Amino acid sequence: MWADVNQSNLSEAKSIMEEKKMRHLPIVKGEKLVGKISLTDIHRISFGANYNQAEQVDSAIFKSLTLGQVMKSDPTTINSNTTIKVVAVTLAKEEFHALPIVDESNKLEGIVTTTDLVNYLIDQY
Repeated sequence: MWADVNQSNLSEAKSIMEEKKMRHLPIVKGEKLVGKISLTDIHRISFGANYNQAEQVDSAIFKSLTLGQVMKSDPTTINSNTTIKVVAVTLAKEEFHALPIVDESNKLEGIVTTTDLVNYLIDQY
């Protein structure tokens, strides 16, 4: 699952993430990866439950912001041939929680998360 930078706003991205129980969402333009956004990024600009009208304010803010304004542009990526060790080192060293997987033309193929890595390690033992 991903969001299109030209067709989705922040509110739609948040809805996709909540519906699919995702914490990271790759952002594409056509088929090319142009950025990523996390639920943490969205919460940083949210009023959350700070006061009675917070949900209405959040809705207005989310509808007014574009993904391009909030997303991490040009994120670090890996390709499908990247070893598990390199993925683990990159996630740990950079303190990332997700890495988009792209092909040689920057077409999004998937995303790998720290949860994926932990589940892989559990399966090994």
